[in-house]
Amino acid sequence: MEHMVDKMTILVCGGAGFIGSNFVRHMIEKYPKAHIVCFDALTYSGNKDNLKNLPKDRFTFVKGDIADSASVARVFKKYQPEYVVNFAAETHVDRSIHGETLEFVQANVLGTTVLLEAVKNSPTVKKFVHVSTDEVYGSLSLRGGKFTERSPLAPNSPYAASKAAGDLMVRSFFVTYGVPVVITRSSNNYGPYQHPEKLIPYSILRLLAGKTIVLYGDGKYVRDWLHVEDHCSGIELALFKGKPGEVYNIGASDEVDNLTLAKKLVQHMGKEKSAIEFVKDRPGHDRRYALDAGKIRRELGWKPKHSFEQSFAPTVQWYLDNQSWVTRAMMRGNVNAHIV
Repeated sequence: MEHMVDKMTILVCGGAGFIGSNFVRHMIEKYPKAHIVCFDALTYSGNKDNLKNLPKDRFTFVKGDIADSASVARVFKKYQPEYVVNFAAETHVDRSIHGETLEFVQANVLGTTVLLEAVKNSPTVKKFVHVSTDEVYGSLSLRGGKFTERSPLAPNSPYAASKAAGDLMVRSFFVTYGVPVVITRSSNNYGPYQHPEKLIPYSILRLLAGKTIVLYGDGKYVRDWLHVEDHCSGIELALFKGKPGEVYNIGASDEVDNLTLAKKLVQHMGKEKSAIEFVKDRPGHDRRYALDAGKIRRELGWKPKHSFEQSFAPTVQWYLDNQSWVTRAMMRGNVNAHIV
């Protein structure tokens, strides 16, 4: 795909977060003539440590909030991006449930709309990719079936509702104004640089500290696991080959329930089976997520390179090998017992 683009400027909003920083590294490595501008508010989950050792001549960091229209306008005016990718969002389900709902609306709805206005008024932007989540579809039963791009939006948490609202704003700007937008919806990501509040890194930290892995309810909540590198390659395809106005699901069909994952971690780290603890379930907990990614496979030629079975151990090892990064990331936010 490299031949399709030459010199270009890509504005990556939320590029200091987990998936955003992996995408920045992916694009810098693959496109040696690309200039990446990372625009990030550096809230607790944004971390400049994720962006260390990037080439200064091809990477620029700008601190700013996507909900601040003046800051967004300055970035667009100064850098004149050809492409915009939006990762910027509040993402932790439990935080959206326990008292921080308005922050999710601010970032995920208002912030997305501010970006859309800037893209609409930009003379240079060729494509805007809005990175969303499978959670906008709601929950599936354990009996089978997968979400397609035509599945109705039925979000069950304030986080998911805020993302669904952002998705609908993106759609409306395509229909009303012809803004060249694409929406991607991925399943649960794993890999390096994930904030320690998330299930895999948090559970590793708990075990290292001699504590238990904490699971909600019966622990049998199924997630479709996607390696972050595979997610980044899917977003890349959506950016350069995706059809404006379309939605693309990105999932690897690697379904694992939380209890099975916890048992794998306990075994891998040589802990006792008693290191798994069950706590009261959270409100509105979605039982199962699974995505049908047939559309992006057929139309854009995407396919995952990582399987959860093969990539699980290297992912765990990354966190064991990068304890200083983990410690600094934990200090940036209130890492507590809430688990996604």
